[in-house]
Amino acid sequence: MSDDPVKNLSALIRCASVTPADAGALSALETMLQALGFQVDRIVFEEEGTPPIENLYARIGTKGPHLMFAGHTDVVPAGDPADWSHPPFAAEIENGRVYGRGAVDMKGGIACFVAAIARYIGTNGQPDGSVSMLITGDEEGPSVNGTVKLVEWAAQTGEVWDGCIVGEPTNPDQLGDMIKIGRRGSLSGRLTVTGTQGHVAYPHRADNPVRALLPLLDNLLHPPLDTGSDRFQPSNLEITSIDIGNPAVNVIPAKAMATFNIRFNDHWSVDTLKAELTRRLDEAARDERHRAGRDPASYRVDWVERPSESFLTHDDRLIETVSASIEAVTGRKPTLSTTGGTSDARFIKNYCPVVEFGLVGQTMHMTDEHVVIDDLTGLTDIYTDILERWFAGA
Repeated sequence: MSDDPVKNLSALIRCASVTPADAGALSALETMLQALGFQVDRIVFEEEGTPPIENLYARIGTKGPHLMFAGHTDVVPAGDPADWSHPPFAAEIENGRVYGRGAVDMKGGIACFVAAIARYIGTNGQPDGSVSMLITGDEEGPSVNGTVKLVEWAAQTGEVWDGCIVGEPTNPDQLGDMIKIGRRGSLSGRLTVTGTQGHVAYPHRADNPVRALLPLLDNLLHPPLDTGSDRFQPSNLEITSIDIGNPAVNVIPAKAMATFNIRFNDHWSVDTLKAELTRRLDEAARDERHRAGRDPASYRVDWVERPSESFLTHDDRLIETVSASIEAVTGRKPTLSTTGGTSDARFIKNYCPVVEFGLVGQTMHMTDEHVVIDDLTGLTDIYTDILERWFAGA
């Protein structure tokens, strides 16, 4: 029976499913779900220049209300196994903790949800409605052949959802701290400034692109993009690299490049943000502080593919159900947050209301990633309570 989250998690951790490898993780999950009566589909998506990815969609029930659980079985590399106190794919247990890559991000969340639905069915029989699981192997990778295509595929086959819980590790310190009810958007760009190469002793014969790059970057950073909104912190732009590629100290380079990323709130869309950044760059290109008497700087911005919009979930039923279950089990009233990076919730938001709630994320992506067994038990209790509330009176 799949009602033990520790056993479920151990089976999943022992599959070394480092993106894009599946290593048997979806087969292990399929076995658990089929034993509960789920209809399981395995779908492979691929795209030129990216590895093919196997995904899983499973459903039990044929009518509404329909609650989806979404997540991923792929994990980041473990690094040098010698640095771990327990082998990263052995699922060893010590001092009330399960060790292994993916323990909290996010095989633990999947293990708990499977245990919760098993317990719910054991007590109530099949739900008076439907439960589905949408699981990818491409969340930690480029996110090209995973959730974005899987949710579209499912919708095209006629699937309609009333709400979704993504089981990412959302809690900063203890179980019940935080629900993610939205996410900031993300936009990345590559800025290239072209000048004229020359000898540093004869600067009048050259045009140093670094001199132009400085005000361009300064204008991206100042003034701040905004001061935040009711549910979002201020938008933030970070310069992530500056690359001149010039090994000589006495040569003015011909080109200077920089990359940047913005995590932005609901004051902006991708298009309006691009327009604002372009305006700032055009203004800075005319800056003569470092290039007196020169024509405006020659620059180009290449926007990195697949930016994501910010979003905020307003569905009271979903948020209140999850919040009430967390408070009932833990005694804590969770913070409703939009902090952190992007997640696959950004793809699901276009199809149904979505929130994120899972384990404590302190050790995710770290050496000796582990989860406290009491947290696995607690999260399973919360997910079970959510199912009880969601289908009560359905």
